[in-house]
Amino acid sequence: KECPMSRSKPNPKMRRARRRFTPEFKADVVRLCRAGGESIADVARRLDLTETAVRAWVKQAEVDDVGGTPDALTTKEREELVRLRRELKRVTEERDILKKATAFFAKESS
Repeated sequence: KECPMSRSKPNPKMRRARRRFTPEFKADVVRLCRAGGESIADVARRLDLTETAVRAWVKQAEVDDVGGTPDALTTKEREELVRLRRELKRVTEERDILKKATAFFAKESS
């Protein structure tokens, strides 16, 4: 007997898999939006992108190009922040391992 759920229609509210886009593609989309012929929503619809993503790319491009808002990070600063956070995590893990090893060997020698 077939499961009744197997024939159900896909839920339109379900999220689709997260897609990754190259910086070049994002720059092209931003150029389309800035050209002025279409709204951000129209560009997003035409390229099958979310309007939220396109707006974020346009906003980030403004920060990168002009400086944008004073608190906003440029793309290079964001990349450096990610790199530094990864490095901090690695160094913290190394420190924790060394702490445990020191405690273990101190216990062994006493």
